[in-house]
Amino acid sequence: VQLQASGGGLVQAGGSLRLSCVASGYTFSNYVMGWFRQAPGKEREFVGFINWIGTNTYYPDSVRGRFTISRDNAKNTVYLQMNSLKPEDTAVYYCAADQRGDRVTDAAAYDYWGQGTLVTVSS
Repeated sequence: VQLQASGGGLVQAGGSLRLSCVASGYTFSNYVMGWFRQAPGKEREFVGFINWIGTNTYYPDSVRGRFTISRDNAKNTVYLQMNSLKPEDTAVYYCAADQRGDRVTDAAAYDYWGQGTLVTVSS
């Protein structure tokens, strides 16, 4: 099983980035997908999730209205579109896969994790 995240980089405040996460080694459409982030010295934070077929998403208040998750099951890929970025969005972003989908905000519920991609937002 492999989750390969990419698309991170340096962006100015107010800018946008799109992260991608390509999955392999398991049946992608059988898993909900989540995005988390972890800033230096902080706990891993839930950023959002998308259900198995892409019809339902959920975001915390900190990113709602700015971040959008989508998925393409034909390409085994999940995306995180990030707009209106703020310096406090700076973190390593991780994608994760969860087969049950009953505790989508809980990092411990996820079965597989990607390696993370760094997003840095300058002020």
